[in-house]
Amino acid sequence: MKKYLFIALVAFLAVTSASAQLRIKMGKNSPIEKLGRAEIAITNLYVDSVDENKLVEDAIRGMLEKLDPHSSYATAKETKAMNEPLNGSFDGIGVQFNMVDDTLLVIQPVTNGPSEKVGIIAGDRIVAVNDTAISGVKMSKEEIMKRLRGPKGTTVNLTVVRRGIKDKLIFKVKRDKIPVTTMDAAYMIRPGIGYIRLGSFGLTSHKEVTIAMDSLKKKGMKDLIFDLEDNGGGYLQAAAQIANEFLQKGDLIVYTSGRAAPRQEYKAQANGRWRNGKVVVLTNEFTASAAEIVSGAIQDQDRGVVVGRRTFGKGLVQRPLTFDDGSEIRLTIAHYYTPSGRCIQKPYKKGDRLDYAMDLDKRYKHGEFTNQDSIHLSDSLKYYTLRKHRVVYGGGGIMPDYFVPLDTTKYTKMHRQLAAKSIVINHSLKFIDAHRKELKSQYKDFDKFLATYEVPSSLIDGIIAEGKKDKIEPKDEAELIQTKKYLALQLKALVARDIWDMSQYFQVWNETNEIVQRAVQLLTTGK
Repeated sequence: MKKYLFIALVAFLAVTSASAQLRIKMGKNSPIEKLGRAEIAITNLYVDSVDENKLVEDAIRGMLEKLDPHSSYATAKETKAMNEPLNGSFDGIGVQFNMVDDTLLVIQPVTNGPSEKVGIIAGDRIVAVNDTAISGVKMSKEEIMKRLRGPKGTTVNLTVVRRGIKDKLIFKVKRDKIPVTTMDAAYMIRPGIGYIRLGSFGLTSHKEVTIAMDSLKKKGMKDLIFDLEDNGGGYLQAAAQIANEFLQKGDLIVYTSGRAAPRQEYKAQANGRWRNGKVVVLTNEFTASAAEIVSGAIQDQDRGVVVGRRTFGKGLVQRPLTFDDGSEIRLTIAHYYTPSGRCIQKPYKKGDRLDYAMDLDKRYKHGEFTNQDSIHLSDSLKYYTLRKHRVVYGGGGIMPDYFVPLDTTKYTKMHRQLAAKSIVINHSLKFIDAHRKELKSQYKDFDKFLATYEVPSSLIDGIIAEGKKDKIEPKDEAELIQTKKYLALQLKALVARDIWDMSQYFQVWNETNEIVQRAVQLLTTGK
């Protein structure tokens, strides 16, 4: 690593014959020479042995930590893990799974994927990979994934335990490219109103969204709810392509500007698929980066309105600088600005990452999530949309046109503790595994499930009882009632996910999502 990091420096060591000790000739050096000499001195003279690679990596991280909150360094392994969810595919066996009682439980094989092709089904338990036990041995999820994944075309032998079958089953699976989708749901939420939820902005996001738009239009979509809640962002290119679908050719989407990066504009390259129909964008405090670009473009161009809460405020342009070993610096070089000129990035103190990390917590304690009046906006933060000249506000993040407070009573402390201990997810997975066949037989139609299915009280009581063993108890009867009510909704959504898919999960969840329901109200009543 030293060879390419310090190729520009001039540093030399002299070994004296008398003392056989190293001396570093220090002169009027440039900062990089000084850094290089320090690194050489430490690796050659320090009292104990040091890991040279780690030493340099820590130095890089130390430099970047003194800058903005998002400039960062990642090892080759970390870089691959960060990029994989956005890159459209990975090589593997093609199963969605969860760990239950230290055993890999298949939630769903990927449609037409390698595992489905050889006969692996939902509910199967994979207990060994190439004769190496992965069940009951306390193996980490990361280690299990490492064993399951591998180059396309290679094979892996999986030992499977299946409910109702005495003997273990052996499947030989040929690894292949497994698609990674970024769209969570797309369906008609009401007659004439389509709904699309995007989880991130990856290489395939534009294609996923346009296919969903075309499909929903065939089902009679006149208005669209575009849900970007909890969307942490992704690739700028994907954001620009998707924003383009709501705009007319030539409309400004976003521009960037920085000290060493002159202004660069991103405009709609063609008339979009949904340039005329009504659109409502949903946001919350976890909507960030590329999702804020799309929200800001639609709002500033008066193509639609934003419903929800102020977004995160991550508007820094980062350039990846990749080293030969695959490690990478992501260096901030500019800021993102919406078409009206608002800087998306919220204020920060250089080098104070803790303060930045606590920003959402401070916003919550200040009352911003629950009370619109707690947000004080000065006239200096006023901007105007480009067509209707409506007032919008800067200061970091995208302010919604229609504020929806967070319902803090719904998600109780007791439920948070049950979820943190994985009691809820483990009980739901065991229940679904035990009743999968009868659930699929009874509810062949999702609409019937949505309208009539009720979570058995025994499942909820079992979760409460398990929590009691871990000393998780309600402070009063009101908290117990609310916890059970929330559990019933969550468990119904989880059953829908495992019997069908994520789209059905959100169809259950959205019926009580205040932000979604406010958007439906706005489109159906106009207010």
